[in-house]
Amino acid sequence: MAVRHHVVQRPPEAVWAVLCDPELYGEWVVGTEETAPLDGVWPEVGASLVYLVALGPLRFEGVTVVRRLEPPTRLELEAMSGPAGSARIALEVAPWGEDTLVVLDEHPLRGVGARLHNPVLEAAVQLRHRRLLRRLAEVVEATHPSTV
Repeated sequence: MAVRHHVVQRPPEAVWAVLCDPELYGEWVVGTEETAPLDGVWPEVGASLVYLVALGPLRFEGVTVVRRLEPPTRLELEAMSGPAGSARIALEVAPWGEDTLVVLDEHPLRGVGARLHNPVLEAAVQLRHRRLLRRLAEVVEATHPSTV
């Protein structure tokens, strides 16, 4: 199970606002392109987004569905990435002084990703998470300028 955390230098409300904006999803989620709403109203439970997943030269359609929502602290998603299968992605948002601690917890659920899960794949997911959390922080900080 890949768990990673990152401190975002903005209040939790700013982080939550970005997580709840479907138009910003492709800006912070690594590997997604051409994101669009599919069903429901993001981020209500059952709402989904469709996008292209880019793995090197390969491109295929992916869908992410909201499975659990506890505003303003927890968002759990199921990302279904074609042949790779699906994964549970949980984002927890917590105050950290004047900033926000974001904890990202992901593990494979179905398909090839679940069957082939191993330490090498886990290390690759950790690298992706480092980049994803850094991009999330950049989007939050760009869309919610500091008041200091």
